[in-house]
Formats: sequence, C-alpha cells, structure tokens
Amino acid sequence: MSLKTLLPGSTSPTGQQITLGVMGGGQLGRMFVQAAQAMGYFTAVLDPDPASPAGLISHYHILTPYDDEQGLAQLMQRCEAITTEFENVPAPALVTLGAHRPVAPSAACVAVAQDRIKEKAHFVQCAPVSGVFPAPYAAITTDALLAAVPADLLPGILKTARLGYDGKGQVRVSTREELAAAWDRLDKVPCVLEKLLPLRGECSVIVARGADGQAVTFPVQKNTHRDGILALTEVHEGALDAALAQRAQASAVAIAHHLHYVGVLCIEYFVVDGANGQPDLVVNEMAPRPHNSGHYTQDACDLSQFEAQVRALAGLPLPVPRQHSAAIMVNLLGDLWFEPNAARPKPSAIPVSPPWAQVLALPGTHLHLYGKLSARAGRKMGHLNITAPSVAQVRETTAQVLALLGLPALDA
Repeated sequence: MSLKTLLPGSTSPTGQQITLGVMGGGQLGRMFVQAAQAMGYFTAVLDPDPASPAGLISHYHILTPYDDEQGLAQLMQRCEAITTEFENVPAPALVTLGAHRPVAPSAACVAVAQDRIKEKAHFVQCAPVSGVFPAPYAAITTDALLAAVPADLLPGILKTARLGYDGKGQVRVSTREELAAAWDRLDKVPCVLEKLLPLRGECSVIVARGADGQAVTFPVQKNTHRDGILALTEVHEGALDAALAQRAQASAVAIAHHLHYVGVLCIEYFVVDGANGQPDLVVNEMAPRPHNSGHYTQDACDLSQFEAQVRALAGLPLPVPRQHSAAIMVNLLGDLWFEPNAARPKPSAIPVSPPWAQVLALPGTHLHLYGKLSARAGRKMGHLNITAPSVAQVRETTAQVLALLGLPALDA
C-alpha cells in the first residue's frame, strides 16, 4: 500500500491515536520509538523478546515471532504504517504487512539488503549513475562457480550471502585451497568472494528518502572498526576529503533512487587509493534502516536519523539536516563492564558499571544506553556522542573519554 501523510497527534478513522509500528525490538527500534513518541505518535513493536529494548518503552508490545500470522494481524490492526529496525526480518512477513498497510522500506528493498549477491548486483546496476562500483567479486553457490573463481580475486574475503554482520560469516583467504576449505567450513552456503583491497579508511552515508522521491543526506561519517565491529565515528571538518564526501552523498542518493527506497538507508564505503593517487570510493554494503554510524545525529544535528525515519514513514517533509557541532560517536560494547578502566584498574568476571560520572563530567558528552538487562563481550550496550564547537575540542574530549573507558586512543 502507498504511504499517506500521518500527522502527529491526529487520530485514525477508528478514533485511536495514530500509531507507527516497527518490526524488531532492538536498540534501533527503541530509538525510533523514542523519536516517534517525542513527535506525538503512539508506537507498536513486534518482537518475541519480552525484555526487548524497544518493547519495554513502546505503547504496545506484540510478543510473537516475526512470521507469526496472529502477531502480524495485531500489528496491522494497531498501526497506520510500519517500518523495520533490522534487515533480517523475514521478507515474506513484510510482504504480508505491505498488502494491508504502508511499509517502509518495502519488502523488495529489504530483500536486496538481505542477500549480498543481490546487493552487489544492485550496486553494479547503479554504478553508471552513482559513479561508484563495488570491489571486484564473484558469487559462489556451486562447486563449479568455486572452481571458476578468477585468480585475481585472491587474496580476498569470503562472506556468507545472508545473515552476516559485525564481521560474522566472513573468512579471509589467500589461496584456492584456503577458499575451498573456508567455503566448506561455512557449510557451502551461498557466498560472495570479494577481492581484498588496501584501504585508506571507511566511511558511510545516511540518506533519507520519502515516498515522493525527495531525498536528503546527512554529513558523511568516517568510521573506525575493530574486530569487524564499529568502534567510533568522526563527523567534523577534515575527517574526510570534501570532494570524496560529496561523491559519497551523491552515490548514496543514486542508490536510494534506483531502489525507489522509502525510509532511512545507510550506504557503507571503502576509501581506497585511486588511479591518480587521490582517495577513491568503493561501495561495500547497505543497511535498510538507521545505522550505528549515524547515531551522532541525535546530538550534533537539528534532525536525527531516527526523526528522519519517522518523517519518511509518516509522509512528512524531509528538510536538509544541518550539523551544528563537531561530533565523535563512541560505540559502547559489553566488554566495558568487565575490562580495566579508570574506575576499575583490573579485569573483573563480575560486571561493573563504567565510570559514567567521570565521563559525563566532561563537556559535550551525551550518553545513550539501550536498556539491555545484561552485559556481555561484543554486545552493543549503548553509545556516547561527544560534541564541541571545534574539531580540536571534540578530539580533546574524546581522548579523555577513551582514556577513562580504557579504549584505544584516537588515530592521529
């Protein structure tokens, strides 16, 4: 069904408050719910976990699996429009919802992002317009395709076509023998082999697109990953080459238009050496939702990625976001509750809260915890946005934060 304008604080034809739904109850759903509620909407979350971060704060929490017919019926009964907070929601469930309620992004868009083979093919189709290609790659779904992999794709990274994220389902391989062994270890599921490129860095773009085709982008994010997980994001003058950032934004908009996308979309890029020695872009992957790297928008911009998600879903205008402060976002993993930091000089087997009082005493620090009831290594527990009037100030405060938390220092 097509989207229509759903004004904040209004009521539906049945007399109930306009309610926006979200498939998935994790932290991205929680922040969508917070943004929607701040604007005056009621919210409903479908998630099977009774302690899901979004479900705990939503007006309605539908406790069923994502493909449960009764649960989907309840969500449709409650909501005027529905979105998703993660790409692994079963696409057939979104098809069912989309037959009766406006759904953004659509099941077709989510299906592309769920499958790296489809995703890479989409990037290739977009390249004449977007101007950015993916890394050289080959799809591997059979023994014959494995044997036919071009030699110049090695060394490379073998990635499962589905369900891989935060470095999961990925194996580095240097030889054909290693490639064959890795595919065997992955149970010969459909995979993509990507040529390993020497990277200068990584960046990403958040684009929001409405049903009317209007698209806006947020400032480009420079990202630092550790062990396959985003560690921090820098968004300030000098973080990235200005011309490169403009190319990334134009590319992201072209990709969104090509998909007829509605909602918030994140496109991730590799920064590599170009033919002329200047930095160049390679498109890596996309996420059909708000993204960890866009969390800085909550405190450094006049429009957050989550409000943009609400606006796109509700058919409201999408003004061009303006960044008013230099910003750095620090990802907070569960390791922080166990590893040494300023409050705890030695590792501990018992979780102890990080030194938030010391961190929050620093100017421009904004703590966002996700309401998860237990910490464990690698689990995303929250993020910290640091803002300041200048690049020097935001980097100085971030250096103090990282020291307090026992995290690696900023790159020079």
